[in-house]
Amino acid sequence: MIGSRLSRSSLWQVMLLTLCLRGAGQAQSTPAPGSPTTSVPDAPVPAPQADTSRRTQSQQEKAEEQIKQQERQRIAGVVPNFNVSYNQDAAPLSRKQKLHLAFKTAVDPVAFGIAAFDAGLSQAENDFPGYGQGAQGYAKRFGASYADNFDGTMLGNAIFPILLKQDPRYFRRGKGRFSTRLLYSLSTTVWCKNDNGSHGPNYSNILGNLAAGGISNLYYPSTDRGAGLTFERGLTVTAYGAFGGVFNEFWPDVAKKIFKDRLTKLQPNVPAPAIPAPPTAPAAPR
Repeated sequence: MIGSRLSRSSLWQVMLLTLCLRGAGQAQSTPAPGSPTTSVPDAPVPAPQADTSRRTQSQQEKAEEQIKQQERQRIAGVVPNFNVSYNQDAAPLSRKQKLHLAFKTAVDPVAFGIAAFDAGLSQAENDFPGYGQGAQGYAKRFGASYADNFDGTMLGNAIFPILLKQDPRYFRRGKGRFSTRLLYSLSTTVWCKNDNGSHGPNYSNILGNLAAGGISNLYYPSTDRGAGLTFERGLTVTAYGAFGGVFNEFWPDVAKKIFKDRLTKLQPNVPAPAIPAPPTAPAAPR
């Protein structure tokens, strides 16, 4: 029952992923110093603290600019894709920025639309019969579907990344052999980038999925609760996350191949090449 529900809610991803792998397979045929003291020799030098403060502020401003770009990313111009970065050297996010990015994804109108669609299918197949039928049963299924997505997004992309100092974004590789990119995208569900630039186990994603599964015991019918179902939900969502990574890695290739210039807004904004300075005119002879 749980598996069928997850399959339905991820059906659009699976369909696009199929196109993604076909298109990608064809696309891969070609491979600041402190001020000197002046009067008091033994005076403390406050420069390091000032430099650190300026550097931190600069990183936050840089991250803010990158987030604004990410917030314009949508799959097929509709489905939010805010949590993907096309910059491997992106500035680390602050606590506030992690919360902002996760919340914006969780409350996007598309999230409500997906929950409404999933609730309709669930009611048609009488999943979770404890909810009953009619408007009340649909409302309960809609609330449960949206709560699953909201809890998973906030816990896995904000709360745990803040506590564990991990970056919740998917960093697209975008180059190299197809097999290398495929393995990389699959690995990101269990391996991630930390705020300090190192890499390690993706505890935030795994714990976030398990915690969201545990919270769901508060609103699922009594017949669909328990530790076993909690772990089943958490691990199933984690597995689906691996396919989500594949989709995030290859979707821009597919969009460019199929839609060409019509969906260029889905591609990363590549900085314009530097314009060389005009040649200096030779000096006039004296």
